Amino acid sequence: MYHVCRTYIKQGMKMFDLIEENPSLLLMMQHFDIDFRVSDLTVRQLCTERELSEKLFISIANLYNGFKPKENPIGSIDDVKRVISFLKNSHNYYRNDKYPQISAYIKLLQKKHPEKEIKLLEKFFNEYFTEVIEHLDYEDNVAFPYFIELIGNREKSKTNLYSAHEYSEHHTDIELKIKDLKNLLLKYVAINDDLSLRRKLLFSLCELEYDLYIHSLIEETILIPFGYRMEKA
Repeated sequence: MYHVCRTYIKQGMKMFDLIEENPSLLLMMQHFDIDFRVSDLTVRQLCTERELSEKLFISIANLYNGFKPKENPIGSIDDVKRVISFLKNSHNYYRNDKYPQISAYIKLLQKKHPEKEIKLLEKFFNEYFTEVIEHLDYEDNVAFPYFIELIGNREKSKTNLYSAHEYSEHHTDIELKIKDLKNLLLKYVAINDDLSLRRKLLFSLCELEYDLYIHSLIEETILIPFGYRMEKA
């Protein structure tokens, strides 16, 4: 579904070239709080400059390029904090950037075409994003604090009844319903014009869908396995 033939990222590659190949890496850098001015820095040089684990950065960057990590890249307490910070930043992006943008496109479409189908589209999206917000709030208020405590003193933790397994059971692929929205727009909602607006809406939905997919992969392939490892230790 998301497979695109892209470069497998390594330490000596230039960030500028990688961004040229896959502009989605700009969003990854935003989640890492890394400035986009990369000059001629290699991946290694950028990580050194930002005091960021090469292994962690490369693993997540390669997720954006279509490659899952062969081993867990978390090697320190700082790495865990970086992953959680990355995921929280992505939450802010969904809440404060993509949702208002997509909602504005749908409202504008509805204003120009007050048909019943567009109202249903808005209703579907609002209900879906309510679910997304609940999921993000759960992670911010329950799951992420647990992982922070897991790297501290668990003997004093008040969340010993919680576990990575419970998080895994609660975890859902929140990007899947975006496909339903795209299907509605591409197969069933009849609009004779406004191609530019509909294209912007579809592009925005695709961007949200892809980043939610990467968000889920980071949790499933990096954070949750780390939790299992720490609990066994």
